[in-house]
Amino acid sequence: MNLTKNTLNIITALLLSLFTINTGAQSEVNYGIADTPWEAGFGNHRAVVEVAKKADAVKLDLNWRRHDKNPEDRRLLIINAKTGDTIPNIHRLDVNNEYCKLVFGPVDEGTYYFYYLPFKPDKEWGFYRYGYLKKEDTPSKHWMEENKLDRSKKLKKLPRAICTEIQARTDFDSFYPMEVTATQAEQEQLVNSTASDYIAIAEDRKYPIKMRNYLPLKWIKEGVTHQFEGKAQKNEYYAFQIGIYASKTNLENVTLVFHDLKSPNNSNIPASAFTCFNTHGVDPYGTPFTKQVNVKKGQIQPLWIGTDILATTESGTYKGHVTIKADNQPDKTIEIALNVSEETIADRGDNEPWRHSRLRWLNSTIGLDNHPTKPYTPITLKEENKLDLYGKQVALNEYGLPSTINVWSTEILNAPIRYNLEGETIEPKAPQSTDHDLGTFTKTYTARSENFDIQTINTTEFDGHLNYKIKLVAKKDCELNDFKLEIPFQSSIAEYMMGMGLPGTLVPQNHSAKWKGPHDSFWVGNTYGGLHVELRGGSYHGPLLNLYKPAPPESWHNGGKGGFSIEKGDNETIATIYSGQRKFEKGETLVFEVSFLITPVRKIDTKSQFVNRYYHNGLDPMPKDDEITDGVKIVNLHHASKYNPYINYPFVATKEMKSFVDQMHAKDLKVKIYYTIRELTNYTTEIWALRSLGNEILGTGKGGGYPWLQEHLVGGYRPQWYSPLENGIDASIVNAPGDSRWYNYYLEGLAWLVKKNDIDGLYLDDVSYDRRILKRMRKILDGIKPGCMMDLHSNTGFSKGPATQYTEFFPYLDKLWFGESFKYDEMPPENWLVEVSGIPFGHMGDMLHAGGNPWRGMVYGMTVRYPWFTEGVSCDPRQIWKVWDSFGIDEARMIGYWDKRPVINTSNPNVKATAYIKEGKLLVAIASWAKEPVSVKLNIDWDAVGLTKSQVKMIAPKIENYQPEQLFSVDDDLTIDPTKGWLLVVE
Repeated sequence: MNLTKNTLNIITALLLSLFTINTGAQSEVNYGIADTPWEAGFGNHRAVVEVAKKADAVKLDLNWRRHDKNPEDRRLLIINAKTGDTIPNIHRLDVNNEYCKLVFGPVDEGTYYFYYLPFKPDKEWGFYRYGYLKKEDTPSKHWMEENKLDRSKKLKKLPRAICTEIQARTDFDSFYPMEVTATQAEQEQLVNSTASDYIAIAEDRKYPIKMRNYLPLKWIKEGVTHQFEGKAQKNEYYAFQIGIYASKTNLENVTLVFHDLKSPNNSNIPASAFTCFNTHGVDPYGTPFTKQVNVKKGQIQPLWIGTDILATTESGTYKGHVTIKADNQPDKTIEIALNVSEETIADRGDNEPWRHSRLRWLNSTIGLDNHPTKPYTPITLKEENKLDLYGKQVALNEYGLPSTINVWSTEILNAPIRYNLEGETIEPKAPQSTDHDLGTFTKTYTARSENFDIQTINTTEFDGHLNYKIKLVAKKDCELNDFKLEIPFQSSIAEYMMGMGLPGTLVPQNHSAKWKGPHDSFWVGNTYGGLHVELRGGSYHGPLLNLYKPAPPESWHNGGKGGFSIEKGDNETIATIYSGQRKFEKGETLVFEVSFLITPVRKIDTKSQFVNRYYHNGLDPMPKDDEITDGVKIVNLHHASKYNPYINYPFVATKEMKSFVDQMHAKDLKVKIYYTIRELTNYTTEIWALRSLGNEILGTGKGGGYPWLQEHLVGGYRPQWYSPLENGIDASIVNAPGDSRWYNYYLEGLAWLVKKNDIDGLYLDDVSYDRRILKRMRKILDGIKPGCMMDLHSNTGFSKGPATQYTEFFPYLDKLWFGESFKYDEMPPENWLVEVSGIPFGHMGDMLHAGGNPWRGMVYGMTVRYPWFTEGVSCDPRQIWKVWDSFGIDEARMIGYWDKRPVINTSNPNVKATAYIKEGKLLVAIASWAKEPVSVKLNIDWDAVGLTKSQVKMIAPKIENYQPEQLFSVDDDLTIDPTKGWLLVVE
């Protein structure tokens, strides 16, 4: 007898069904992956259902064992596999997480696909806008009556459809095996089989424990054992798990005690080789810590364990045990047998993410030292309180605050910075202690007043960053009218400011601000010197982005009483930070923390700006040969491309990335990749291990977002950016704010990418860590591959001035790309100079939004990146680059209108000009901020530019979409339309 595959499937399923009926056990189904992914909108999961013969209605009992929320609210969709026709009638009998019982029809003999999680796809990248489809329509009344579906006897007699397999659309979507749930009955049977209040099960790294509130069917089938056997190689960092199920009571303070593993020849793997990442760790600043693990009744807590197997470890089977402890519970023991093979694995196993060897990166201290990074130099102590830094000198007074700050021979202060306890006289005492090494200088100063003892700890770093913690300790119950910090700038330096509610602007005569929004910092200065000031004291010190808005430090905020003011005088401009009146009890302590960064952080490298031109083209990052000939030197490899598909986790498509990097290097181009930390892709191999750490690394939230997240993470997360892939979605979730060990992982990942994929640096996009992490990054890049670069992009909509929020990053960056949401045609020159150009800080930048404004951009040495386009505007800077190359701008000296001694200005103050000077010729960039067309004359200091007026000609070279070719006399009036300008060659 010849049986079709369909018939065999039905017979097998029926036999299993009969066995189930006879034994009373829950029936099981096979789990598989579709040969070819089906249409995404049908959902990520389906049941393959066989119907034996044609019928008007058939019954289906499906034990789908799901752990996602509200399965009863999802649309059920049944489609004839042969014809593609949709079954019109589905009558739900019972739908819950364990099973569904339903009747559907009419049907023909054959195979049907039962999709139970269909949703509306969103083909655009960004934020997922749709969701699951609403429940299907109720079946027709006629069909219900014809089949008498309101009668239980009739239901029992209906022919049965049989599920032969539950399929996932792709392997990545699959629930099998660790998300196939045990039923409530199976779970209770397991719990009742043991007298203990909790169950501990060791699990292989291949099967990360994923569910929090359901036991996996795998554990029911395998039973509770107290043994674990693993296979490892020499030099491998071997990971495994122990799942703790609090079956009968809450568990508190769960810990693991490790013991030596011994082999028959008496070799051992010492207890010290083991780490439990859930209970112990090292923070991003090198400080070890412990975590208390509590498990609520009915929940599962995975404990991830790492084992450091040395390359010198002898092969063999190592046996021992790990002891599990919890408060008020008897100890449990898991016997461990680890088989170490003769083979030695390369790179500790890090080349194969499934091994989870990279979990040790969570506790890395890479880049943690006080050595200066380039171009900075070690701190030298000229006298007891006089520090010499790279291009900067700082003198500290008897209170520990700067009395002078000199940057490249420019003095910033008009008088010492001072703190003031209003109404009290402060008396300084002798300094308590000093600590000095190559990169930091730390000194503790003390003082006293009538009501307070005062301690000031100053930490000065090699990059010109000064941190102060000023601690007040009340000697008795008292009231303090105000605590103020006053910064007296020289008015000649205090030309511009940003922050405290102001964009980049001229310093106003008076300005006041209260602490609200992202007003935690400000900058005052010019291109010769300045000071960035950040008020600190909270637990989070990164940029105040839209995703992270922690409460302000209470010391400065003081319930809204604190604030800021600045007042400009002829010689002195005073910025004052105040905290307002408050009461103290005897012994009460309050710390005011503030950080200063001296600017500019370095000398501007104009050559790099004009030579290192960027190719930045999102989904198509491969420049063509003619584009390279036109001057592209650096490619930024964005995420969501096939070479770097997964946001902030470039460890999956590593072969593709390496191939791209090699191709670019062969063409003498450098490659920087998008790799930041604010959100994390669902393709992160270690995502389940990270989730086991609570909300240390992965942020919390209401869930939702792209269906994959809802089906696997279920809840307790916040969805973020997503991008369509060829057969799926890169769907990210927000990382937790504040310091976390993911920073350590991220830094080790950076080192790995430079070593293995040979990348040339990073493109950073609105990151959340602080300057300390960026300093580690710079040390890693310089140590592994000198010449690596980092540039930073931000959106002004996040912070109303990203330069204010990111100034502390500037010592370690190579370039700025601020400009998303910038309105270039509306921004005044001071806004351009301070927030766009980077020039006051020792940097240069590129334009972004809608291509910027090319005429104004050239005043600051900027173009748009090629072939970037936004707002439907494609902007091509290559014609300007050709003028650069023809002139030789990379060897020119740049002198702008902002300089003390500009060599060129115009007859209209609303028209600005910058000179690029070379021997024998001059390039002049002119742009108008006037609101109407104007005619202006150029006033050129001919001696300063080294030219003779009577012997020169002035030409406007033709630049498409910029200017026509035109010959001028140096005395001609130039007509300029609003927002436009000229680029002139004088020679």
